[in-house]
Amino acid sequence: MGMRIGYARVSSAGQKLVVQMDRLTDCDRIFYEKASGATAKDRPELQKALDFVRDEDVFVVTKLDRLARSVVDLAGIVQKLQGKNVDLVVLDQGIDTTTLYGRLQFNILAAIGEFERELIKERSMEGRAKAIARGVKFGAKLKLTKKVIDELVRDFEAPGCSKTEIAEHYGISRSSVYRLYAENRQQGV
Repeated sequence: MGMRIGYARVSSAGQKLVVQMDRLTDCDRIFYEKASGATAKDRPELQKALDFVRDEDVFVVTKLDRLARSVVDLAGIVQKLQGKNVDLVVLDQGIDTTTLYGRLQFNILAAIGEFERELIKERSMEGRAKAIARGVKFGAKLKLTKKVIDELVRDFEAPGCSKTEIAEHYGISRSSVYRLYAENRQQGV
């Protein structure tokens, strides 16, 4: 049997690790950090822990949300653990992949999480489509009016007018100057 490797994380400096650390006292080694849970790659101690674990170790966390915030991130972490033949134990949710039932429970929870994520994505796309049909515009507001863009196109075509000067004059980037020119020149301006 391998080692029990614990991982604890809090999101902000104001939160305390004490409760999680107390729950992980039976671990042979504990990795901990204060970091946002956005993605696993942004958490160096988690990466160290995932690199540290070996064949037949058990990776222990108190709650699933301490390990990952998204199904995609969780799937990547679990895949890495499985690739190293490391089991996962989540204390508060009672997940223990060292047992047959624990693996089943974990796979069911992961499938439900994936299903939920897909439902949210589908609803978001439907809502966006309805909003567009009502005339809602998405994205940043245009910095330049159509009249100003017409001026920009004329300046662009004027001999001796630097694209950098045009960008500075209109308060936009050089790439935006080229993009706006291409978009509006093609429209017959």
